[in-house]
Amino acid sequence: MRSLLYVCTVAVFAFVPAHKLHAQQKQDPNAQSMARTAVQTEIAADKADHSRWRYRSDERRPEGHFIYLVVETDTGAVNKKIQENGKTLDSAALNDEMKRIDSFVHDSSQQAKKRKDSEQDDKRAQNMMHMLPDAFFWSIKSDTPQETTLSFTPDPNFSAPSMEARVFAAMAGELVVTKPAHRIKSMRGRLLYDVKFGYGIFGKLEQGGTFGVERREVASGTWVITESHVHINGHVLLFHSINEQEDEVKTDFHPTPPATTLEQAANLLRPEPVVSSAALNAQR
Repeated sequence: MRSLLYVCTVAVFAFVPAHKLHAQQKQDPNAQSMARTAVQTEIAADKADHSRWRYRSDERRPEGHFIYLVVETDTGAVNKKIQENGKTLDSAALNDEMKRIDSFVHDSSQQAKKRKDSEQDDKRAQNMMHMLPDAFFWSIKSDTPQETTLSFTPDPNFSAPSMEARVFAAMAGELVVTKPAHRIKSMRGRLLYDVKFGYGIFGKLEQGGTFGVERREVASGTWVITESHVHINGHVLLFHSINEQEDEVKTDFHPTPPATTLEQAANLLRPEPVVSSAALNAQR
């Protein structure tokens, strides 16, 4: 479920001053009900989903372009970097990756920290999912036999309970819901105006930041994130800059065998990746 809150593709909304936007919008109860049903469906599905997956993650961040192989287990996930900035890692670098993985697999403190971070992320995501139907004005943008596209804009009467919620509630965008299962297929949005903390003394996120997620069904009733995009600028706590520029595309999903341990997951990642001659020539 975290994928639904971890931000996504560039929204198509032009900036509209907040007071004009609010004056033009009103709640469509039917659209809001669809959003609420979709949220309830996702929360229930998340609780019932115990599937784990292996996949390929293509990540672009300010520090570079990286490709990882990832294996999820019931006790956490392990990932192995196999490419960096278009170059396949050599044997020495791949060996270093396996040393890092083995260190994690045999270090309970590292695992505990990762679990704690994941649990906190899950809690924040669930809180924001519950907030989603009530934080916005909802309307139906388009409707087909396969899916409904809902538009959302901030509700000026909504009182955000946290700093994260203030940022989330300053977004406008679209939510695509499938029929008849009421699953969230994609979500995207844009920060309509600067969000200031402590009159800007303690931080500000800049208007125009965008987010998006795309999802697809990889097994009957099981949806996973396939793309996430976040592009937000600003600063917090006086001098710490925020430059959240990250794009991730996940492909090649395969189920992890049931009851796979972290050590078994590490062994699944141990073989060196096979690189085609065409790929090698492209790197030269």
